[in-house]
Amino acid sequence: MAGLGPDDNAAGGLPRRLFFYNAGFLRQSRLRRIITLAGHELRLGLPAPGDGVAVWGRSPYAARGEAVAVRRGVPLVRIEDAFLRSVRPGRMGDAPLGLLLDGAGVHFDATVPSALERLLASHPLDNSNLLLRARDGIGRIQAHHLSKYNIHDPALPAPAPGYVLVVDQTLGDASIRHSGASASTFREMLVFAQEENPGARVIVKSHPETAQGLRPGHYGPEHAVGNVSLLADPVSPWALLDGAVAVYTVSSHLGFEAIMAGHKPRVFGQPFYAGWGLTADENPVPRRRRVLTRAQLFAAAMILAPVWYDPCRDRLCSFEQAVDQLEAEVRAFREDRAGHVALGMRLWKRGRLQAVFGREKPLVFLDDPARALARAQAEGRGLLVWAGKEPQGLAAPVIRRVEDGFLRSRGLGADLIPPLSLVADDLGIYYDPLRESRLERLIAAPLPPGGGLRVTRLLEKLIAANLSKYNIGSAALPDLPDGPRILVPGQVEDDASIRLGAGEVRTNLGLLQAARAANPDAVLIYKPHPDIEAGLRPGAISANDLNGLADAVVHGADAAALIAACDEVWTMTSLLGFEALLRGKPVTCLGAPFYAGWGLTHDLGPVPERRLRAADGHPLPRPDLTHLTHAALIGYPRYFDPVSRRPCPPEVVLDRLTHGPLPHPGPVNRLLAKMQGAFAGQAWLWRR
Repeated sequence: MAGLGPDDNAAGGLPRRLFFYNAGFLRQSRLRRIITLAGHELRLGLPAPGDGVAVWGRSPYAARGEAVAVRRGVPLVRIEDAFLRSVRPGRMGDAPLGLLLDGAGVHFDATVPSALERLLASHPLDNSNLLLRARDGIGRIQAHHLSKYNIHDPALPAPAPGYVLVVDQTLGDASIRHSGASASTFREMLVFAQEENPGARVIVKSHPETAQGLRPGHYGPEHAVGNVSLLADPVSPWALLDGAVAVYTVSSHLGFEAIMAGHKPRVFGQPFYAGWGLTADENPVPRRRRVLTRAQLFAAAMILAPVWYDPCRDRLCSFEQAVDQLEAEVRAFREDRAGHVALGMRLWKRGRLQAVFGREKPLVFLDDPARALARAQAEGRGLLVWAGKEPQGLAAPVIRRVEDGFLRSRGLGADLIPPLSLVADDLGIYYDPLRESRLERLIAAPLPPGGGLRVTRLLEKLIAANLSKYNIGSAALPDLPDGPRILVPGQVEDDASIRLGAGEVRTNLGLLQAARAANPDAVLIYKPHPDIEAGLRPGAISANDLNGLADAVVHGADAAALIAACDEVWTMTSLLGFEALLRGKPVTCLGAPFYAGWGLTHDLGPVPERRLRAADGHPLPRPDLTHLTHAALIGYPRYFDPVSRRPCPPEVVLDRLTHGPLPHPGPVNRLLAKMQGAFAGQAWLWRR
């Protein structure tokens, strides 16, 4: 799954220099970049022997390049989007995540075998690892409702199951003409769908570009007669396929997805996926005689043939890494498409909140709850509230409580270092065990396909790089006393996680006393919280009180290095307990942090009953560490890449924290940090 080069897929063996005669190659920087990274040089002028000509598929402008290639006697390379493209269609401005570079033909033109067809016809497609990746890929794009375009909404209900699905396409599309079909084929297909399924409901699904008003389709209101209805709503294609009893298509990509969903679609054109024993072909391609499995078809079309691109790290990547990125972008689109009103957010946080949650519609920042609620309801927006600052009795259609994620930054929030990850919880918030959180549901849910392997690789990198939430302090530790060492992390005593999630022990002194009473012969290593050491927050323990309790007090130490040096951890609700679990250390909890109560920790605190058994009283299945890690580091937070300024997967943030670059906070942030520190210190002293 490492990043791929041009020789690892169907784009290998093409000329290095490619000459073009289409302005689209000049306008689209992402297109040029992918082609360059694939080992090619785009040029203007006339090709020499050994060069090639690049054209876009079978577009109306391709004829220019085709003519030059014939006159100069050089190869022609046709370029098309890969089959997981972007959130929006290209006509709405989104750049592709991958390309098909084809020196033989183009995948939708059945008159000559394309590079993809040659793969399907002659590649062994029998490598067990490749087929496992394919099966995981099929499951993953289904689970996350991913498609070529992703402006659909999985929350929209599909029609009641039991219908025949007829797939429309845009009028005049090249994939229809070069697939041996025409507008009349669509009329014929609709007749076949009704005659072959007498009395059944027939649903005609409009193309996303037709639904967006970009290009007309073949079906209109005049076709919605009797049992036939048109569906233009952005329902998930996977939900639609799940409820269909039969699928009819000419050459739509939805036909390929129908195969992946377990259908044998009736195909009236000659798309790349027809002719391999997985479709019922009205117009078969005689040369296609091989019988393939779904996994083999997917492996060739999605893993081997495309050149995939990572826009955050600006490099070629594997299929799985492209899906990582698309998942992040699609999630941001789905959660933010209606926009948000952000209530009571501090000024220094607003820039990062706008960057993370305001890509679709700029956030509206308001400090008055009544005005914020009225604005959200009037405009159909959601409401963002910083967790712990939610006014009592606030009731909005969608309230998301915002907090920092668990792989946050290189530096403290108290120093106004902006976060690289944020959570936005629509149920509760992870540190409050008094009510269910979205994180709890994710922990208890089954792993998505490929999730276990992804967690394994993520954890390997995280542990090798000694990363934690804030990544501060020195990795070089002082000499620690010998013996069985127990790490006791201090916490801010007025923190919400203590107020809401602690048990009987609610102070750092009480935690140390409990750890010492239970472990009289152990070596206790106490790590004060950085905010307490800086004098910003309450929770300090006097030297006299520490005597006889802690065998060592470690200041300014790197959390990951300290965990590695100790044998176990005792904590109230500190995130350091979760970080210790990731590193295989036993953890005892005196409170109820999000990672307690699942059978992975020794729990001495009040664990919520819902984590132990279902509403009917039966015990719940126990998630393992892989489930917990996937939920906490992949499923729950949203990540932001400060370099490309895009949504990104956790793997990108892990790379930024390990190798950089990480932009430094500006002078305004540094000044605000100093002012905040001064005022916070005065406020705490005044409260004392």
